[in-house]
Formats: sequence, structure tokens, C-alpha cells
Amino acid sequence: MSKLIEVELVRIRIDEKRGDQVIVLKEKKGERYLPIVIGIIEATAIKMKVSGFKPPRPLTHDLLNNLITQMGAKLEKVVVTKLENNIFYAKLVVRKRDGELIEVDARPSDSIALALRAGAPIFVEEEVLEQAEMKG
Repeated sequence: MSKLIEVELVRIRIDEKRGDQVIVLKEKKGERYLPIVIGIIEATAIKMKVSGFKPPRPLTHDLLNNLITQMGAKLEKVVVTKLENNIFYAKLVVRKRDGELIEVDARPSDSIALALRAGAPIFVEEEVLEQAEMKG
């Protein structure tokens, strides 16, 4: 069984030359950083939540969070599970009303935007962190 490392979002950067949006995750009990390139829409959704902006109507990540909670379920955690061909993969771990845990394949950008809305912790598989880490 692999080890999960809890991380937190510490930065959202825009690479002006390439036009990339990069979120930077940092391990909570360490010094390693994990940069992940994400799309503009997801970066905007994350920035809006971090800055405290409340849209007049639910946007996609708000809608998904509302749907999960209205169904009596809870987002337990988000896990960045692998890095393959420079693409990160993640899963949402959701606890259903009956207590059963289910895992749903998701992009890390959407997963993090949702975790911020649900107040759920974010984890990275140790192997992924070792592959892609950036030292502080």
C-alpha cells in the first residue's frame, strides 16, 4: 500500500510567456512542492474560491459540491494518484450516505477546486511527489 502525503495549495502562478496556469501544492509536514499545470477555467475557479468571491449562481464546482452534499454524501479527500506522460491523475474519495467509500476518477485541477469548496483534505501519493517534486 502506498503512502499518502497531505498537501495544501500555496500558490497559483501564471507563466506569462507560455500562458500556463500552475498551482503549487506543498506538503504540510515537509518542504517538498508539487507544481501542476492546469487549465484557465480551473485556475479561475480555484482563484475565485481562494479570494472569497461568491458568484450569484453556482458555478460548476459549486454545483458538484452542492450535489454531493444534497445527496447526503461527503467528499472525504482528494488524492493525486499518478503522473504518466507528464499528465497528473487524481481521484475523489466520496463517502456515501450509507458509509460506503467510492472513488471517482478526476483531473487534479477539478479535484482541488472541489476540495476547496468542500473543505476536504488534499493528498498526493508519495511516488508521485518523488517523481515531480520541486524543492522549496
